[in-house]
This record gives sequence, C-alpha cells and structure tokens, in this order.
Amino acid sequence: MELFGKKVTKAELTKYVGDMSQIADAREGVLTAGKADGVRVIDVKTGGGFSFSILPSRGMDIAWAEYKGTPVAYIGKPGVVGPAYFEKDGLSFMRGFFAGLMTTCGLTYMGAPCTDEGEALGLHGRISNTPAYDVSVSKEWEGDDYVIRIRGKVAESAVFGENMVLTREFVVKMGEACVHVHDHVENCGHDDAPFMLLYHCNFGYPLVSEDTVLIEPEGTKVRARDAEGEKGIDRYMKFETPTHGYNEQVFYHDIPKVKGDESYSCLYNEKLGLGGYVKFNREQFTHFGEWKMMGEGDYVVGLEPSNGLPEGRAAARERGQLIMLKPGETKDYEFTIGVVEGKDEIAAVL
Repeated sequence: MELFGKKVTKAELTKYVGDMSQIADAREGVLTAGKADGVRVIDVKTGGGFSFSILPSRGMDIAWAEYKGTPVAYIGKPGVVGPAYFEKDGLSFMRGFFAGLMTTCGLTYMGAPCTDEGEALGLHGRISNTPAYDVSVSKEWEGDDYVIRIRGKVAESAVFGENMVLTREFVVKMGEACVHVHDHVENCGHDDAPFMLLYHCNFGYPLVSEDTVLIEPEGTKVRARDAEGEKGIDRYMKFETPTHGYNEQVFYHDIPKVKGDESYSCLYNEKLGLGGYVKFNREQFTHFGEWKMMGEGDYVVGLEPSNGLPEGRAAARERGQLIMLKPGETKDYEFTIGVVEGKDEIAAVL
C-alpha cells in the first residue's frame, strides 16, 4: 500500500506503529446534542487524509466528511436529526434532511411526493430514517493492506406490507482517500414489492464554490428535469455564488462507461485543486442526476446515481418503469465516493 508518499508493507509499517488506530481507524460513539441526541456514529479515518462519519441510527448513511481538514460534504440547516423526528408526509422529509456525504432514498419509493394506488407517499422514502441492526466493525490486515469494514442491515417492513432488507458494507483501505460502498437489497417478503433506490451524494463549500466545475466523461448527454432546469441548462457544469431566492435545478445525465462497466462524475474546485467524485457501475445504475442548489444557506450540489428517475413512484408506474422485486429476489449496487487532489489525479483515479 501507499502511505504518506511511499509504498510500505505490513512488516515495515508495524515497526513504526504499535496500534493501527494511530493512522486509520473506525471509532464508535453516540451524539448527545439537540435532535441528534442518541444517534449512533462511527467516525472513520482512512490514513489517506479522508475522514467521514457513518450514522447507524440513520440508515447507515454518511454525514460529515473532510479531506486534510477541508470540509467536503454539505450539512443541511436541520443538522443531524434522530429517526424519531421523521416526518413522512409531503416535503416534510426536509425537516430531518441533514444531507451529508450520502443520504439513501428508497427502498419502496423515492423522489417527488405522490399518491400511488391510493397510498400517499412523501419525499424520498423511509430508509434513511430507519436505524440499522447487526452493525459490525472489523479492522484487520489482508495481506499488506489494512482494511476497515463496516456492515449493517436496514429493513423497510410493515404488517400486511413489504419486507425489504438492505445489507450495506463500507470498505476502506488504509492510505486511500475514498470509501467503497456495496449494497445488497433483498425482498424478504412473500409478494412482489416496488423497488426504487437513489443515492444523494451531497458536496458543499468550500469544495463547491464559484471556482468549481463538473467533470464527466466525454460523450455525456444532459437534459433538464423541468422548465426551471431549462433556464440553467447551459451552465449545468458551472456554479454561482450563493443566490437569494434561487430555485433548485435538476439535470439528468446519460454518462457513458469509461472502464469496463464503470463511470464517474467529479466536482473539481480549480482554485483549491480539490475534487469530490462518485464512481459507479453504469450497468447497475440506469440513471444519474445532478441536484444544483445555489441558495443562501442551501448551497449544495448532489451527484445522484439511481435505478430510476426521482419523480415519484406513481410517475414510474405510469411510464411502465417501476421495478418490482419478486419474493427472494436480490439486487446489488456498488460505488465509490472519494476525493482527488490535482487534475492529474483525476485521470489516475477515475
């Protein structure tokens, strides 16, 4: 592995270090302030300058993240909110939306509020506001790599209703500036169940500023979600200073594969020489969105791989695009969230 600018083996490193937590670690704790009181947290540092906080109490999502002391993720005005405060109706999801580096939207619905077959559905589903169980942390050598694995399960289930189970594993290798995510979703019920999934990966200031550009593979095609997006379609890859009264703009990106089935989207701040990226499997993720919000205090860009358009379950059903999982059927999704330093590193990593 490469660590602090040079390649080292396990035998070499253990001569310098007594316990690996000196360099890379995953520390479990509990938040105690305000509406975050009681929320479990796992603080991870990779030894590559990248650190982030997983919240088992909030669907195994990721809140804060930074690289060498520079904030990377956007944290919304509500801050971290415990799952007991979840409001499901309409747009009330926003009252507990900390955003963070990653918020999971799903599992049986995501996107805009709607009424689907008589059932009122709010914004972005329940899974992010559901505590995980069977949470485990392992830290061990795998050959010359020191690997941290964090695993947990989150269930969306109801009497007389669905029984969908998400098993999530985070993998961090010492010295890297990224986290690998592997999600396994299973319909553990006995009836077909609707399945919608979107990953809201939210980057904020100072990584996002007027000095930031969006970098994607050559051949990417972009269209606006609606009339508001059409107003900014010529500047979807550039970002403004915080603007009073700004209305969110959403763009759908058709991103070609780059290497095998992999592709990427990267926000790069040219002044800082720092970028944040999402690298994903293009076969698994049929859709990709950009959420551009340049408001005052609501200053964020979301990069969003998904298995469908975030326009609500009713719209997906009407278009014939709603995915249904049969009893026992499973789906797997893999992606990486990370940081690059310098444009040369973009090509090397992505």
